[in-house]
Amino acid sequence: MVPEINVWGVIVAAVSTMVVGSIWYTPKVFGNYWMRVAKVDPGCDARGVWKPIVLTFAVSLVSAWVLAGSAVIAQGFYGGGFLANALVTALILWAGFTAARFITHDAFEGRPVGLTVLNCAHELVTFVVMALVIGLFGP
Repeated sequence: MVPEINVWGVIVAAVSTMVVGSIWYTPKVFGNYWMRVAKVDPGCDARGVWKPIVLTFAVSLVSAWVLAGSAVIAQGFYGGGFLANALVTALILWAGFTAARFITHDAFEGRPVGLTVLNCAHELVTFVVMALVIGLFGP
């Protein structure tokens, strides 16, 4: 069984991740802190920035597709409103995969706890926004 997925919802949800990230990591929000604790050089060559942006968008498409498919499956299993199922599914996927993996990897890599919290919170906001978009577009 292949779940019915709204492709436009997936595309808009993937774009939303770029918007959230652009705001989250701007120097006036969390960008300065992130660059300092993650040891990111703010003076790096801007010509190479497009590669991680394209990669991030591609990965965001995959994440949005998986979230949309999972939300459709949850909808079929639990019933109720699709938006609510999309939001609950996003929280479960974030906690069980994204946050759990960030915490594990960051602990073994010795990253600062503040960086782990910042990145996990960013991913939570990203997943919630994607779920809102996917939930409002519907299956």
